[in-house]
Amino acid sequence: MQYRRIKNPGACVFLTLVTHQRQPLLTTDSNINRLRTAFRRELKTHPFQLDAIVILPDHLHTLWTLPSGDYDYQNRVSRIKRYFSIGCKGSKTSQSSARTKKRYKPVWQQRYWEHTIRDQKDFSHHMDYIHYNPVKHGQVDHPSEWPFSSFHRYIDSGLYNADWGTSEPVSTAGIDLE
Repeated sequence: MQYRRIKNPGACVFLTLVTHQRQPLLTTDSNINRLRTAFRRELKTHPFQLDAIVILPDHLHTLWTLPSGDYDYQNRVSRIKRYFSIGCKGSKTSQSSARTKKRYKPVWQQRYWEHTIRDQKDFSHHMDYIHYNPVKHGQVDHPSEWPFSSFHRYIDSGLYNADWGTSEPVSTAGIDLE
């Protein structure tokens, strides 16, 4: 069975990518830099707006807005994952024979979670979810303490106060993707 994704030109999409068997591959400087480079390369060749991102040890959440007339986030995700995987350090888990036959390197789960944003309220909920995620997972006590997040950019722009997230924000209620 082939999974079908919605094709909505100019859509805003929330995406969650998880490492294979939840390996903590996104913890080293070299892997974080490789992931950043993968995003920069894709943004340069196939532009989109990266509205928000958080990178945790074994997964990342992003919020993208595609250009009008463009619905192809699927290939963008594929290219980002592929570029990162080629230079990823530390992937040591076993893999299925199907993955071996297809020559997959065990870096990412094959699929990813995607949600098309419906309206401004939905956008705000997912933005808050992204920025609160390091606290939710016990990585830090406050979102501003996590270095791999767009939260800092939004403090600078005035969208968030520096003390936002001292307790779980109400707007993330009902969003549980992990």
